[in-house]
Amino acid sequence: MDAKTDTTDLNIARAARFDTATLSDALDKLGIAGQCYRIKPRDSAFRMAGRAWTLLYGPAGNPAGTVGDYIDDVPPGSVIVLDNGGRDNATVWGDILTEIAHRRGIAGTVIDGVCRDTYLCRELGYAVFSKDHWMRTGKDRVQVEAIGVPVNIGDARVAPGDIVVGDSDGVVVIPKTHEDKVLDTAQAIDAAEQRIREAVRGGMRLDEARRQFKYHQLQTRQGA
Repeated sequence: MDAKTDTTDLNIARAARFDTATLSDALDKLGIAGQCYRIKPRDSAFRMAGRAWTLLYGPAGNPAGTVGDYIDDVPPGSVIVLDNGGRDNATVWGDILTEIAHRRGIAGTVIDGVCRDTYLCRELGYAVFSKDHWMRTGKDRVQVEAIGVPVNIGDARVAPGDIVVGDSDGVVVIPKTHEDKVLDTAQAIDAAEQRIREAVRGGMRLDEARRQFKYHQLQTRQGA
């Protein structure tokens, strides 16, 4: 995977080598719900891998709180994870944040909700993943509730420090407490699928190759 990653973090580097489909299969095999439902890249070329930096939004109070002046405190290589409760009527990310995040070397942004100014993230190649995009501001509509807390993104729980990987198929979250096992499982699945491809290229029937390398059990939950 061609992603902006922290090469000093070995498990981030490992995770970046797999596509989200392989990681999703590994999560399924281990019974971990880490697939972010309906969270999609604003450009199919976007790739990212990093550790989650989380922020939770809620409805604006009276007087309204801020949508957040946090960007200068996000460590380079992080994935900014914004839980806006799936709202599609107000955005919490736009061109100024995109420009600064890109310049600071942040790996990408994931939003349970919508973003705007998508032209710039595409122009800069800064990875933004969200439910959709729309232009209306979140100012005076939502406000920051908490930073650095567990959040929900497309029905997946994301805690600070979890590994977040995104590509053309969407976003997956690997819980920090299980990351070694998930990555080991992904590596085994990837190796088995590669052996199937090589066998078929060598003339074997696909159904035989799948039987030989246990393709139909690759995603079966352990113990099932």
